[in-house]
Amino acid sequence: MGTPLPTSAAGLLPVREYLLVGLTAAAVTFLLTGLVRVVAIRLGAVANPRARDVHVTPVPRMGGLAMYAGVLAAMLLAHQLPVLRVAYTYSWAPWAVVLAGLLITLVGAIDDRFELDSLTKLAGQVTAAGILVLFGVQWLAFWVPWDGLNGSYGSVLVLGPSQGALLTMLLTVTMVNAMNFVDGLDGLAAGIGFIAAAATCAFSLGLLDQRNGDAHLYPPALISAALAGACLGFLPHNFNPAKIFMGDSGSMLIGLMLAAASTSQAGDLNYSVADPRDLIALLTPLIVVAAVLFVPLLDLVMAIIRRTRKGLSIGSADKMHLHHRFLEIGHSQRRAVLLIYLWAGLLAFGAVALAFAPVEVVVFGVAAGLLLALGVSAVPRLKAARAAARGN
Repeated sequence: MGTPLPTSAAGLLPVREYLLVGLTAAAVTFLLTGLVRVVAIRLGAVANPRARDVHVTPVPRMGGLAMYAGVLAAMLLAHQLPVLRVAYTYSWAPWAVVLAGLLITLVGAIDDRFELDSLTKLAGQVTAAGILVLFGVQWLAFWVPWDGLNGSYGSVLVLGPSQGALLTMLLTVTMVNAMNFVDGLDGLAAGIGFIAAAATCAFSLGLLDQRNGDAHLYPPALISAALAGACLGFLPHNFNPAKIFMGDSGSMLIGLMLAAASTSQAGDLNYSVADPRDLIALLTPLIVVAAVLFVPLLDLVMAIIRRTRKGLSIGSADKMHLHHRFLEIGHSQRRAVLLIYLWAGLLAFGAVALAFAPVEVVVFGVAAGLLLALGVSAVPRLKAARAAARGN
């Protein structure tokens, strides 16, 4: 059952408190982003258009500083709320996120201004992941689809301290770089971060309800609520046409916090029963980002093959990536981003629902939604084909 809450709070889901935390992060981020934009322009942290970029005018970046300020304000507020203070009593995860988030945001901000080399950035990412591990935020066990006993499907692989630390750091660095790669269209990374964080928070609240307020489940809900608020507060400034980019300071912060929320939650699942649905819901952020990255990663592999055949450098820029494909089909930037939101939302909340609802219902709902998304994605091409047919 885990550690129960004090009797005054037991049995009550602190939805209002988490909502207040998220709104605080959103308000602080929204209000400070304008100031950060001015500072970024004065410091010269500006993204100049390149051949592969969609934006055509210089845009300041470093928006992650405002997002971190929003997260910090939300975390400090939670510490002052009696109901949420238990998140700090039974776990070091919130403080780990504050410290590791500060480090990775500063590394990202320096990169936004001076464009650090990849090894330096990787060192910063590994150090931030190491801070999480030092504060006890790490995987303790992992479900695997073999060696099932008594008719159960799969079993639980219990990890040693070094194995858990290595897995945690690997997943954290992977998530950080994946979110960095996603940040290619106005509002895309912020929206994906909000969706993944909101789904993670919903999963945490569902577990809290099932376990009558197990105090160990408060930190992942707090981390994801603060992140969701920060992403939401940044979106008005970042949605097309973007007034500011979050830069590496923002995208890496999102990746770190999503990894921390999932990892802190992983340490408190009930491992007495091997249930693959819990693992699917637990890895919601990674599933969502992997799904969003699938097409561009496929594009990347094809681009390498294409450039190699032509005798060009692998790093040569072209316009064959995901957002370019959407624009080529006929979608605007805004519509392309909204379509990706739709895909991400279906996968994120579908994965969470899988842990609490009948499998058949979830699969049917997600499949229907994906068919709808496919249809909407193909509308411009279908219209063009009809127009061409009429012309002939």
